[in-house]
Amino acid sequence: MDLSLTPEHADLRQLARNFADDEIAPHAAEWDRRESLDLDLIPRMGELGFLGLTIPEEHGGSGGDHLAYYLVLEELGRADSSVRGVVSVSLGLVAATIARHGTPEQHQRWLPALCSGRALGCFALTEPGTGSDAGALTTRAVRDGDDWLITGAKTFITNGTWADVALLLARTSDDGSRGITAFLVPTASAGFHRREINGKLGLRAQATAELHLDGVRVPDTARLGEVGRGFPLAMSALGKGRVSVAAGCVGIAQASLDAALRYAGERHQFGKAIAGHQLVQRLLATTAVDTAAARLLVWQAADLLDRGQPHETAASMAKLFASEAAVRAADNAVQVFGGYGYVDEYPVSRYLRDARVTTLYEGTSQIQQLVIGRSLTGVAAFS
Repeated sequence: MDLSLTPEHADLRQLARNFADDEIAPHAAEWDRRESLDLDLIPRMGELGFLGLTIPEEHGGSGGDHLAYYLVLEELGRADSSVRGVVSVSLGLVAATIARHGTPEQHQRWLPALCSGRALGCFALTEPGTGSDAGALTTRAVRDGDDWLITGAKTFITNGTWADVALLLARTSDDGSRGITAFLVPTASAGFHRREINGKLGLRAQATAELHLDGVRVPDTARLGEVGRGFPLAMSALGKGRVSVAAGCVGIAQASLDAALRYAGERHQFGKAIAGHQLVQRLLATTAVDTAAARLLVWQAADLLDRGQPHETAASMAKLFASEAAVRAADNAVQVFGGYGYVDEYPVSRYLRDARVTTLYEGTSQIQQLVIGRSLTGVAAFS
């Protein structure tokens, strides 16, 4: 088993690291305070190929495998988890799903713009009354000749107020999860309304929105995949998306470790640097182990994906462990910083705030435990 990176992977990671250090990290605190990142950043990431990873070049993407994609997400997450979230959703959930399930016309219309950063996508699944129980969604699409009329509401939608297209899940029959269909809905459509959600605990620099659709009309050519097959399409996208979140969590954990190590070497108490105190070293050592273990789980899931092997359980393991590890890492970093860790003059309080939501979205930690448990026992414990 060889866990070393190829020269191509190493070069890409260094490119992403340099970009994150130069173009993202210096602005992250300001973006967090004003609750919005600089949108000029999006096309710059497109120029570097970050928004087209895993998408075939003939569709406007930059190619590459899943490991390459997750290496980039780790570096973006290390600098600012909000930026990582923008990429994870627009590329990982939207563009990659269009590439896999879309028609040639849908490929041509959306993928070059998404991969270049000229457009952004959002993934409109969660509703005010349905979170983990996504199969119970109530947004409805009704056939009207060659068109569909979509009415309903979505909430907690990343990129919602910035997106040009929403990959939206709507009910087309009352047959439970088998009655859900996916659509590509231009956000400029008549009857499509969106409102940004402010005052979040973390991920403040990325747009999170409520969407309201009042009889939005789309042609049948906007349907993504078969009628009634939207739920498995969405679950497949989220399965890979969980690894994206995990990769970003590795970045948060690494950033927390780096910050804690620097501060522990600079801060003196009781006549020496606090790095020389046993219990501080315990915090640092625990964080280092968590970070390394989370990274290996991400790489394992990436390897399975790139070899076309079953990856769902590995993805849930990576997401469960990495998200919880990121929270622990950031909390440990705040502890090392002491009182200074509680103010936003230092980045560790932002790391903790940003990490916390990763245990909730794209499947809570409890849902990941149920997925893993079902894989181990063969028994579904969802109901």
